Amino acid sequence: MCTPGVPTLTGHTAIVTGASSGLGQQAVRALHAAGATVVAVARRRSRLEALTESLDARCVPTVADLTEPAQIEQVLAVASSLADPLDILVNVAGIADEQTALREGTARFRQVIEVNLVGVFDLSVAFAAQVRASQRGGAIVNVASIYGLRGSTGVPGAGYAASKAGVLGLTRELAAQWSRYGIRVNALAPGFFPTEMTASLLDAGSEARQAIEQRTLLGRLGELHELDGPLLLLASPASSYVTGQVLAVDGGWTAV
Repeated sequence: MCTPGVPTLTGHTAIVTGASSGLGQQAVRALHAAGATVVAVARRRSRLEALTESLDARCVPTVADLTEPAQIEQVLAVASSLADPLDILVNVAGIADEQTALREGTARFRQVIEVNLVGVFDLSVAFAAQVRASQRGGAIVNVASIYGLRGSTGVPGAGYAASKAGVLGLTRELAAQWSRYGIRVNALAPGFFPTEMTASLLDAGSEARQAIEQRTLLGRLGELHELDGPLLLLASPASSYVTGQVLAVDGGWTAV
């Protein structure tokens, strides 16, 4: 049952990438709770199956590597076969590399860009083509990062920062191109949340965590459920007059 005051997504189908853990898994749960049928996409089958078991048949696990065009088509085919029309895409899948630029190297830099930026482009284009054909309109929410807005201040990762800045630029450009088809494209820029990807950085008592909490205006890390409201806003008709925008969900980290 949808919580009172939360936008309802009953009758909608959403694709969520990176659904096996962290922000992606939280996005699946939020959209599902709002009533959507969710195609949960990731590479780790066991994680997806566990997620599905904790929900119900409106969560459809789909194993795919989104760097492979044929597998992108497979994801779209799964979504298209469901009873409710596909009109929401949430691009969460991504990788990071906490190395300095001198150590990261070109090969790893290219890999991060391929997954974090090219993958978002490829799936968004495939989604938009299908939504345009249906003339239904839709919403894309790209999950970027505050590192697309600011330098990392002590947490290195040139490929990650460049890819997330690219996602923000891509968000604005796709919004400009696809508004005529009724497709809204927006982005979330999360701050620091405890996930599998950030576990080593955000260990309790670590110097990095203390520095992050001191800089964050609210004085703490985010909790995963605190992304639900911003996501549902941008994915639902509640933001029907919003496109090409970036919403930082960071406790005020980028405000100062």
